[in-house]
Amino acid sequence: MTKNTETMGKYISILYRSGSVFFNHKFEKYNIGSGQYPFLLFLYHNGGVTQEEMSCKLFIDKGTTAKAVKKLEDEGYIKRMIDEKDKRAYKVYLTEEGRQTANEVFKILYEWNDTLTSDFTEEEKELALTFLQRMVKNKNRIIRKENVND
Repeated sequence: MTKNTETMGKYISILYRSGSVFFNHKFEKYNIGSGQYPFLLFLYHNGGVTQEEMSCKLFIDKGTTAKAVKKLEDEGYIKRMIDEKDKRAYKVYLTEEGRQTANEVFKILYEWNDTLTSDFTEEEKELALTFLQRMVKNKNRIIRKENVND
């Protein structure tokens, strides 16, 4: 019996690269790239957080977060305001333009989802999403264990 050499990682990688190209093309008119939109959408749902909170919740390093926040701020999509409770810290919020752009980004994400699942039944779409969510949970659990053992 021959072992199947196919891996999920191969297909996840293909989808990631293809998605990045798709998103970068679609986001071009907003002057953002595939690296900034997760921060825009996170702030859409969680305004008034610190950059560190965003880094932790999105599992993105602080340096990348700082660059993305700077880019979004330069574009007028977000604003940083001094935290009333801790004058040394800044909270990050969407501007009205940022909120409008986030709504357009959601449309682009739904378009990508529709492309990927164009021949799926509703049940298959739900299953695919459930499996991906479980993979992320498994990844998070393993990373937490590894960090505890360091």
